[in-house]
Amino acid sequence: MGIRLLGPVELRLADGEAAGVGGAQRRAVLALLALELGRAVPVERFFELLWADAPPTRARAALQGHVAALRKVLAGSGFTLLTRSPGYQLTGEPGAVDALAAGALAARAATTADDAAAAALLQQALRLWRGAALADLPATPLCAALADRLDDTRTETLTAWAGRQLRLGQGHTAVPALEQSVRADGLREPTTALLMRCLHQGGRGPDALRVYHRTRVRLDEELGVTPGPALQAALTAVLTADRVAEQSPTDRPTAQGTGPATGAPGMPAVPVPVPVAGQLPSPPRGFVGRATEDGWLDQQCGPDRSGDGLAVVAGPAGVGKTALVVRWAHRAAAGFPDGRLFADLRGFDPAGPGDPGQVLGGFLRALGVPETAIPEERDARAALFREQTGRRRLLVVLDNARCVADVAGLLPSGPGCATVVTSRNSLEDLVVTDGAALLQLDALPAGDARRLLERQLTAERVAAEPDAAGRLVGLCDRLPLALRIVAARLAARPGWRVADLVEELSDERTRLASLGTPGGVTSVRTALSLTYPHLPDGARSLLALLTVHPGAEADPYAAAALLGTDAAAARQALGPLTAHHLLTEPSPGRFGRHDLVRLYGAELFERLPEGRRRQAFRSLADYELVAAGLAVQRMNPFHEPFRPTGPGPLALPRLADAPSTLAWCHAEEPVLRALVTAATDRGEHERAWRLARVTATLYYGAGRVSDRLGCLRIGLRAARLDGGREGLAAMEAATACALGSAGHVAEALPLAAQAVARTTPDDGDLHIHALSVRASMAALSGDPAGADRLSQAALDLIRASGLREHAATVLSNAAAVKVVLGEPAAALDHARETRALLADNPTANAHLWAMVSEALALQALGERTAAERVWREALRLCRSTGNVRLHALTQRHFAGFLAGTGRADEAREHLRAASELYTAHGDARPAEELDRLLAPPPAAAADDPRGRRRMRIA
Repeated sequence: MGIRLLGPVELRLADGEAAGVGGAQRRAVLALLALELGRAVPVERFFELLWADAPPTRARAALQGHVAALRKVLAGSGFTLLTRSPGYQLTGEPGAVDALAAGALAARAATTADDAAAAALLQQALRLWRGAALADLPATPLCAALADRLDDTRTETLTAWAGRQLRLGQGHTAVPALEQSVRADGLREPTTALLMRCLHQGGRGPDALRVYHRTRVRLDEELGVTPGPALQAALTAVLTADRVAEQSPTDRPTAQGTGPATGAPGMPAVPVPVPVAGQLPSPPRGFVGRATEDGWLDQQCGPDRSGDGLAVVAGPAGVGKTALVVRWAHRAAAGFPDGRLFADLRGFDPAGPGDPGQVLGGFLRALGVPETAIPEERDARAALFREQTGRRRLLVVLDNARCVADVAGLLPSGPGCATVVTSRNSLEDLVVTDGAALLQLDALPAGDARRLLERQLTAERVAAEPDAAGRLVGLCDRLPLALRIVAARLAARPGWRVADLVEELSDERTRLASLGTPGGVTSVRTALSLTYPHLPDGARSLLALLTVHPGAEADPYAAAALLGTDAAAARQALGPLTAHHLLTEPSPGRFGRHDLVRLYGAELFERLPEGRRRQAFRSLADYELVAAGLAVQRMNPFHEPFRPTGPGPLALPRLADAPSTLAWCHAEEPVLRALVTAATDRGEHERAWRLARVTATLYYGAGRVSDRLGCLRIGLRAARLDGGREGLAAMEAATACALGSAGHVAEALPLAAQAVARTTPDDGDLHIHALSVRASMAALSGDPAGADRLSQAALDLIRASGLREHAATVLSNAAAVKVVLGEPAAALDHARETRALLADNPTANAHLWAMVSEALALQALGERTAAERVWREALRLCRSTGNVRLHALTQRHFAGFLAGTGRADEAREHLRAASELYTAHGDARPAEELDRLLAPPPAAAADDPRGRRRMRIA
């Protein structure tokens, strides 16, 4: 009985028969649940599993159908499928899932010192594989990634077994399996190196050399690289084995590997006894998770490593670097028979870092060097340390290093030694100069963070308040130090509920103060403050100034605006913050921070003078106004950008084309929206409405409809508080346009009318825009004649004044109105005039709108071939720019065209695509309308004039 994933996915019942699990998608759902056994899998992850990044409209219903069917199949199997927020959870015995059973066997083997026993466990694990893992699931990226992960596990298990066999002198038994693995993936150098050693141990030295040369050629031809250290070491072992065998006994290492042998002439050599160094601190209590990181340390620095034996574990303060490494070092200790050395380098200690010379003295004493033989000078001590470690098998842990200088001279020299360095700094210099492997340690996954609470508080206390426990984990940023502190506080207060502490920590003003032990000896604030003095001045300033940035991520240009510098200087400030893990860089040029770091920065910000704090916000807001104005110019080349009254920003993003512009808009939209609210709250009302106004245009290509409307409502409130006529008219018109687009025409009409009444022709573009919006709302309300009259008034003003900012938008809207009025010839003239005006900017919003009107006009004139050509070109442009809203509208109307030409199946595909685009844009109403249309064939609605009257107008 069990779930089998290491081959085709199967559910085996108690009688050994396979239960029917349905199609590939249902098997994929079962596989993911089994791999995450005991953990809730979010609904969105199932969507990614089954449909990648394009789930259908009915994805949730389809998933529910798979779950319901699986519950029936799993009845009586020992597994239970539960609904658990934020998705579903499978419970049962881990040993009944072959992939988990194999992992457990491999983990037991890793902690087993006896090679024969470990090899037996690993061989048992390997027998669970029946072929390629997850062999019959849908071809989605996530399914492929899960299968690759299991295949990697198989390779790791195989190499671990082969390594044990090699140490037992039975390497020849592993040759067939290793050869099969190398045939499947000949670019895995550690596996190939192990095959060479096993071949040589089995007396097949020439075959080992042929494997090396074949791999060397392939690496050169396919990757353009030379063999790495593992392959080179295997080659050296094969070539020099005979020479080593011929060495005299006194030239060889002793049995303990500790030094040369001594003895009287003619007598057997006697090893010199050397004490085994054991300096590791006690292993941490209550440790949870980090299995992947443990495996990485095994690979880089373990006794059977494939890496070079030098690793850096870097991460933010309180993330558990020392605990991870010390725990792993105890587990790996048996593989380093000559000892384990440990030193706290105190790199971030307020009293200053430790003295490397003293550390070297301690190491030398631990290695048995007499006190009188230890030199005074640091360089001499380092030389002696290298000499002493040249032929030993030692593990060295250098904890809490601040920079590469802290570890200089402390690295052992012998190939049998391994060193792990921990630091808040990424120590990239050590990676470059010494070839260290780097592990960036992040916060615990949510499940492990919860288990840490359970270890400290008891599972029953956490289970009694699951929602509060989840919230507590989030408030601690899943940081082990913070979690241990809150667990200690709750353990000391048995009368408190978890929810009581959640309420206390929810106050951002006091959260850092609450995350500390009595007396503040251990606290999150203390941990962060130890890093702060080691930052350069620019980084320290930026850490505080980022407080006014309301987004989850900031770019170097926003940082430059806050610092009043150019982008190069801003990157120099961002670099140390990222290296010391006070900021993260989840994607190139986008910098985020955890909440606790943000709160620490806010404390630093409050220490700044009031004037500096005010100026920081204004500089950021003005930068976003100018940058957003540049983005709008990409969509409307005649837009007049905002010009700050004072000095403008020294650095602006390069928005070279429509795709890069929309990518910037997508990334910055949450920031712009949050700045509108922040500016309103700070009393910066003019900046608030100007930000809202410029952001409104960007929502055509980026952001959700509901967000656009919310942003504009706040901007309208700011304009009313500001009281200026320009701001009121601009925001009334922009808000009316958004309301109309969202289907709230009745609410939009009076706002649009107010914008027209508040302005006169002497207001130029402001009045023209108000007239154009009023015309759009008239068309949407079923008054095409009124829309035509208002549209013509706006056109007359443009032609009379020569003003161009809104010319293209007014012309494209006029074309749309003419389509609604059933005047296709006039519509065609206006559309083509718009396109001529924007000939150099074919991806501008107004140009794309004009193409829709042109195609509809040609369609109405009976010029179907010309209409289809325009439709397809419009779709191509929308697709190339990523303009989601206009893409959806074009897909929708093209579907009507196709249905009218008898191509119902094609029409349905385009309607379906339009529905998915509307959903992605957060526009639920048209998406639901299209879902209803997809039920019957849409041909009857192809040229319905009512459909034209409902057409969206810019």
